[in-house]
Amino acid sequence: MTSYKLEAGTAQHIGNRPQQNDRVALMTGARAPGYVLAVLSDGVAGAAGADQVMHTAKQVFDEFKPGDRPTVERLQQLLRDIVQETHLVINMNAVTTQVQAPASFVGLVLTPHGDAVWTHVGDSRLYYFHEGKCLVRTNDAAYIEHLVSTDRVPPEAAKNHRKSKLLLNLLGNNRKEPFMAFGERSGLAAGDTFLLCSDGLWHFFTDAELGGALAKASPRQASEMLINKAGERSHGKGGNCSMAIVKLVKPVLDRA
Repeated sequence: MTSYKLEAGTAQHIGNRPQQNDRVALMTGARAPGYVLAVLSDGVAGAAGADQVMHTAKQVFDEFKPGDRPTVERLQQLLRDIVQETHLVINMNAVTTQVQAPASFVGLVLTPHGDAVWTHVGDSRLYYFHEGKCLVRTNDAAYIEHLVSTDRVPPEAAKNHRKSKLLLNLLGNNRKEPFMAFGERSGLAAGDTFLLCSDGLWHFFTDAELGGALAKASPRQASEMLINKAGERSHGKGGNCSMAIVKLVKPVLDRA
């Protein structure tokens, strides 16, 4: 079993927008003791899609039965189920309401065995740090390769995919299925930190700045500092700013 404990928290700020369309949560599973699911979603043109992400994530995670030690593929399937079911429901709701409610997604599963699996869809991000150094930062590279290889999209056009509704990678895009890029890490230890965040945060910081802030402070202190600094750097034009922080720290008895 693990030789660390979790310090975790979520934080949000509306930024300079009329409403908060981001949603973020840390969840435990009803049938998966010791497992943690972190989810963040950025709703486009409203919060309905992001609300659906949270609702579906809770439902799917509560039904998850891990057994002794699930494989990486099984944990990936858990995240895939959340994405695919949410995508389906958002599109079904759009038929009834005649309103599209797409959303981004980033999800992280942590196990009591020191394993982590994550995926993302869209421009919300996951960072993985060890002792303040960024070891992983999700990006759109895999999605661009996917567009080029499967859709025969010219590379330059794929790099500008955010400018095209046809190419946009989101849950609830009724023209395309969401593309999921997965990552994993085993042997987690004290000193590791995960950050899930929306573009209202990551747009304003370097990897080193984020890592330094998270290494030196508790999740609550770090989130307050990052939100304040993002507000300063946005010069009154910042979007919704949301994050989930999960730090792995030594138990109190091991700190002597």
